[in-house]
Amino acid sequence: MRYLYLILILALFSSCKESEKDKISRLVSEWEGKEIIFPAHSIFTIQGKDTVDFSFLDSEYKVVTYIDSIGCTSCKLQLPRWKQFMHEVDSTINGSIPFVFYFHPKDMKELHYITRRDAFNYPVCFDEKDDFNALNHFPVEMTFQTFLLDKENKVVAIGNPVHNPKVKELYLQVLTGGKNTKAKVEQPMTEVALNTESIDFGTFPQAEKQERKFMLTNTGKNLLVIYDVITSCGCTKVEFSKEGIRPGGDTELTVIYEAEKAEHFSKTITVYCNASNSPLRLKITGNAK
Repeated sequence: MRYLYLILILALFSSCKESEKDKISRLVSEWEGKEIIFPAHSIFTIQGKDTVDFSFLDSEYKVVTYIDSIGCTSCKLQLPRWKQFMHEVDSTINGSIPFVFYFHPKDMKELHYITRRDAFNYPVCFDEKDDFNALNHFPVEMTFQTFLLDKENKVVAIGNPVHNPKVKELYLQVLTGGKNTKAKVEQPMTEVALNTESIDFGTFPQAEKQERKFMLTNTGKNLLVIYDVITSCGCTKVEFSKEGIRPGGDTELTVIYEAEKAEHFSKTITVYCNASNSPLRLKITGNAK
């Protein structure tokens, strides 16, 4: 069973370059079956205010994620997507699957603000001394700082389900014992062309919401289906049609950017679809003043 999930996880990243595949293979081999050690005394709170008694060690399965203090905290957290995934798990699984969040803050006030802004009413450990990472020495790549653990706290699967829909499907398959009826039916592969891979928004007032469009064309012979679109930051949203695009047809991705502060920005948009070059990596840049 353990080797099956190793193969499945590697298959999720089949579109990566060879060097990336090697790194993924090494990380998965290193962490698969490894026991995650939890600090002896962890304090969990709701939005940094109310301390709660959060018990998860004896659960059949648990989803554990660690967020370090490097880079854009809001980009890494993606709390609205976590809420969506948690709701999907709750509606799919008969029984409670605990989600264990350890955040190592570089700015405690910012973390409190983000959890309140996103109405994240779930227990979180603000691990100021980074004890959780000190015990386990997690990979530096954000993609590999989330784990599905069994009752013995051993890694069954590795990968972030809110950043990769294929990883989400894998988690659901494991949690349902392979009976996940919500898993997407694989579509025949097709080809897709982009009008551009990057858009420069230029300079604009920070308070003004910005909107731009990417155009995708189905240049293959089969229906084009967009499974999911994931942005690198909560300040970027994408509107797209979930209807299939026939060969020769076009579809728009409407990108909406709302700057949280005045800054020069560079954000990534990842499009998962049934194209041979999926996932598609798009970029937006600009300067909010």
